[in-house]
Amino acid sequence: MTTADTPDMERFYSPRHRLTGMQTRAPADPEVREFEATVEDVERRSTNGDAVVLDETYFYAESGGQPADRGTIAGVPVTDVQTDGSAVVHHLAEDADLSPGDTVVGVIDDDFRTYCMRAHTASHLLYGAGRRLLDDLGYGGFGIDAEKVRVDFATATDIDDAVLVELERLTNRAVWDSRTVSWGEVPVDEARARDDVAFNTKTEEGVMDDADTVRLVDIEGWDVAACGGTHVSNTREIGPVEVLDRSNPGEGLTRVEFAVGPPAIDRRASVRRATLGAARHLGTSVDALDEAVADLQAERDDLEADLRAYKSEVLGARLTSLPATERDGAVWKVGTVTGFGPNEVGEAAQDRVGDGDADVIAAVGEGPAPYVVVATGGQVDAGDLVADLTDEFGGGGGGGPTFAQGGGLDADPETVVAALRDA
Repeated sequence: MTTADTPDMERFYSPRHRLTGMQTRAPADPEVREFEATVEDVERRSTNGDAVVLDETYFYAESGGQPADRGTIAGVPVTDVQTDGSAVVHHLAEDADLSPGDTVVGVIDDDFRTYCMRAHTASHLLYGAGRRLLDDLGYGGFGIDAEKVRVDFATATDIDDAVLVELERLTNRAVWDSRTVSWGEVPVDEARARDDVAFNTKTEEGVMDDADTVRLVDIEGWDVAACGGTHVSNTREIGPVEVLDRSNPGEGLTRVEFAVGPPAIDRRASVRRATLGAARHLGTSVDALDEAVADLQAERDDLEADLRAYKSEVLGARLTSLPATERDGAVWKVGTVTGFGPNEVGEAAQDRVGDGDADVIAAVGEGPAPYVVVATGGQVDAGDLVADLTDEFGGGGGGGPTFAQGGGLDADPETVVAALRDA
């Protein structure tokens, strides 16, 4: 932000504002979408719109993982809402031509407020489900964006697929049960003394340090948490909750992301469509899909095992058929191979060297940058052979007396084979 865009903080957040500027009433009265208020102060900025403080507001100021409300003040779009001390600052998209003492109408975007209320309450339901499934549970964080919501669980429990599905099931069951949601202030000491209250560490160490009371949100028979967000009054208002994914944002944390309302409906339809399609392609029912997939995976594993065995047999035959040369009483087999990687060739060469058929197997992989694999029964130092080749043709490699390999040789395969035969 440039100097011209920066408000005069000493004036804008004067003691008068800290004493008289009201905190947002949104958490206490989340259903309010339109209100009338008096302008207390306006900060005009050269490039951005006005920043306005009202004598009271129902706009939610960004905090605790919940984004600021959208809407308008005096018909001008609100781009952000933040707090400073006891002042709630509304950042407008443009100059609203307002002055202290003016009466204005604030209108809150109904769709976005409703979405945030549903999403925030759903996060409490998910955490309540976690209380029933997870060991050593702690609250690690929370956040809402336009398409999904996250809850970070601090827990020793591995949140695998089965746990994830059960979290979703319990959450949606709590929605179906139409549990009452209520909120109110209680003394801090009383809240801390209760074992059933979930706290964010930042709440305990920050907001509550200088507070006499803390706001608790209570979902009847399900979850109680210290929270300053906006919530629905009954869980049935949340609608469907669809768990999307899990991840590990930090040590000891598991992040669970979910969708609420229309995004959840769209996600569920997408998953249903994919599930029906998979069942149709596999010639089974949705209920038997997991068994059909398990059978398909077993069949794939068997085919892969057969393929490995076949490739090993083919590779062994190719190595056995390499041209043989007798040198100092040892049988050398030297030649090229194609269609196999150096690790496959190396493993097969080690299996076959010294079995009476060959004392040294040196195979060169065909391609623009050949590799070489050398396996011996100990009569010849494989590492020395590969070192001589990389000295002559470049590339790199290494190994020991009985096995070595190199790659990136700057020569065609037949030239490398000729050098091996002359070694």
